[in-house]
Amino acid sequence: MIRHIVFFSARRQEDVETIREELSALGKIPHSTCFEVTVNTKVDPMSDEIDIVVYAEFADLEALAAYKAHPVYDQTTLRVRPMRELRYSADVVAAR
Repeated sequence: MIRHIVFFSARRQEDVETIREELSALGKIPHSTCFEVTVNTKVDPMSDEIDIVVYAEFADLEALAAYKAHPVYDQTTLRVRPMRELRYSADVVAAR
């Protein structure tokens, strides 16, 4: 299983909810087995620059590649990119 984790920060705080809503559209792509978009609680002062977290699980690298190749992924990226400041992504193989 592949865990796909992406951290975003908004250029403007007033765009955080819009970004979250736009990213939620990625959950309509059929290749993930788990998909969440959440706003960072910012409880940890070392992570206060991160506004939104996308967490998804995929059966394998092929499913992740199919997700990223889906037209909704490209459309969402085009809408979100102008509103975001940072984007960090990690794709890791789950140990289970």
